Amino acid sequence: MKKIILFFILPVALFAQEKTTTVTSKQQGSYDTNKFSQMYDLLATPNMFRTASGAPGPAYYQQQADYKIDIELDDKKAKLSGSETITYYNNSPDSLEYLWIQLDQNQASEDSESPLAESDKMDQTYPASTFANKFLEKGLDRGFNLEYVKDANGKAMSYTVNHTMMRINLASPMKQNSTISFSIKWSYNINDYQKDGGRSGYEFFEKEGNRLYVIAQFYPRMAVYNDVEGWQNMQFWGSGEFALPFGDFDVNITVPADHVMEATGELMNRSEVFTPAQVKRYELAQKSFDKPVVIVTQAEAEASEKGFSDKKKTWKFSAKNVRDFGIATSRKFIYDAMAVQLSDKVVMAASVYPKEANPLWGETSTITVAHTLKSYSSHTFDYPYPKAVSVSAEDQGMEYPMICWNFGRPDANGVTSEQVKNGMMGVVIHEVGHNFFPMIVNSDERQWTWMDEGLNSFMEFMAEQELGTDFPSRRGPAKNIVPYMSGDQKFLEPIMSNSESIIQFGNNAYGKPATGLNILRETIMGRELFDYAFKVYSNRWKFKHPTPEDFFRTMEDASAVDLDWFFRGWFYSTDFVDIGIKEVKQYYISETPTVALKDAKVRKGRFGVDRGPFVYLIEESNSELKSNQKKALKIEDVKLLSDYVSALTAEEKGALKSPKYFYEVEFNKPGGMIMPILVEITYEDDTVDNFKYPAQIWRKSNDSAKKVYATEKAIKKIQIDPKLETADIDVTNNTWPKEKLKTKFD
Repeated sequence: MKKIILFFILPVALFAQEKTTTVTSKQQGSYDTNKFSQMYDLLATPNMFRTASGAPGPAYYQQQADYKIDIELDDKKAKLSGSETITYYNNSPDSLEYLWIQLDQNQASEDSESPLAESDKMDQTYPASTFANKFLEKGLDRGFNLEYVKDANGKAMSYTVNHTMMRINLASPMKQNSTISFSIKWSYNINDYQKDGGRSGYEFFEKEGNRLYVIAQFYPRMAVYNDVEGWQNMQFWGSGEFALPFGDFDVNITVPADHVMEATGELMNRSEVFTPAQVKRYELAQKSFDKPVVIVTQAEAEASEKGFSDKKKTWKFSAKNVRDFGIATSRKFIYDAMAVQLSDKVVMAASVYPKEANPLWGETSTITVAHTLKSYSSHTFDYPYPKAVSVSAEDQGMEYPMICWNFGRPDANGVTSEQVKNGMMGVVIHEVGHNFFPMIVNSDERQWTWMDEGLNSFMEFMAEQELGTDFPSRRGPAKNIVPYMSGDQKFLEPIMSNSESIIQFGNNAYGKPATGLNILRETIMGRELFDYAFKVYSNRWKFKHPTPEDFFRTMEDASAVDLDWFFRGWFYSTDFVDIGIKEVKQYYISETPTVALKDAKVRKGRFGVDRGPFVYLIEESNSELKSNQKKALKIEDVKLLSDYVSALTAEEKGALKSPKYFYEVEFNKPGGMIMPILVEITYEDDTVDNFKYPAQIWRKSNDSAKKVYATEKAIKKIQIDPKLETADIDVTNNTWPKEKLKTKFD
């Protein structure tokens, strides 16, 4: 640390001279891409469909697909059969020559290309069941078996199946503002998801031979047609999830008579499928706001799971303005529910689970569902659907409108570790939260996983913290993403990467976006500005199809905060944060003029204005200046600080500070990611001051920034980002004097 003397001299203008700096080739590279430039080069051009503000435009449209579906579950063969009638509305300005249908079950068919597109390797050891499944057994074909595709008159329609997509070839183009109805009959063999994998299927309980079904992607589904890319007919490879239009569903589901079921939508025939006692319990649950009411008891579930009814029962559900449909059914289900009061409506929170999930699920699941609905609604919009259901499905975590499946159960003795409980609560919050993103704010999961998983993981983090129990959130805290962001660049991609191209899926699509939004809220924008803008985005795009541009633009439009630098760095690059302290210089005041002052260089500013007595700095190491750079002063002309102060009024003197110590701190930025500088200063008496410098401090230098601190107390320690808010990957350069970091061993 250099020591520099302060002198006070005659009233002359001492503005720094302008000078031209030659940028070296190394420096030039860092300025080739201006990190504060607007994102015109990255964002789609605004138009009548999507405006520059991030809002839907006057010409915005979206298609609608309504479904009437009848399905039957063959529990003995684990097979699902169904027929559906789709009514499709062309609200676009285009004529459609054909329609695209998603056949997601074909991802698991015998001729699926998904396994062929993945690298494979041999392990030295295998569990016997895994080895048999991989190399010995020939499993059932899990793809769709299509019996027919017919028009409204019962005439066969021409269609072409391309793996997980089916094109229906129309006899004549479908004109604007017209509708078309057609029917499809199909079946498929349901997978054991613990053995075969998959986002849905059944869980087999070997002891009594029962199955617990969680059924989704079970019917041919309309693809999205929109203004962004026409038909979203990208194949389903397994990672990128779903893009779907909204519509109304009427679904009849026939299952064994001893099954208990939940599904998307409102149950239309409750008195036919529940006992009178269970109906009364449900009515009590509709008035219970503090705790769940058990509707199907554990004793009733245990009685049902011992027998296999040959009779059938049809459950009828109706759902309005949803993008998908999910079903959970089993004779093993216990069922509980409670009411949730939102600002202007009451909705139901419910759970279904086998006895193996108790006591954890009975004590925790539905209460967590209720908390999630309240938390998410407070940050976005009131949950618009009549219910939200959590289903216990081990080894699962998946979401659909109004229903989701979640892992986490006690051990065989009914004992639950804190880790399992927290994991179960976290996944319930996450999957229930998906009702908001993307079930309502309906982004394209097939293309942009982060738009639902990342935003939802951020919302999950807030809901977890609002539990008030110091919940150990995995994703959201900035420090948790550091190992990923400091990793080998060969295995990193920008967040703005297609879902199927991501190597570290959880970190890239969940963790990094959630962390970025948390940093925006807590460190860059502040909660008030962020929360307002986020709520504007949520309300602008609920029941619509937003793109990344719509999110980026709305966050700026509603806050007046320029965030292009942040979105460019955090979402479009793999830059990391690393800000350090390069050098600290200490200054002190000398009231005694010396001959060295005669060699001081007097510098005039642009305007040459006389502004009175000025403080002039002279470095001891640089007191001998070149003769052509100095202008000699007479010692008798020197005016001291005391001379200046003595001329002030008593009131002016009373307002003066009395700094005794002066420090110039130079910050550097080895990392490429721009970020505010958060500085904590600790004085010799252990008092602390905190300073926050906005990211714009890096505008004119991508590498260095300086700040001067004039203090009444000596500084003992300077630390950058003391609370680990910015995901700084290297904290060894964050303190002055430099400290030795404690290791895990320490």
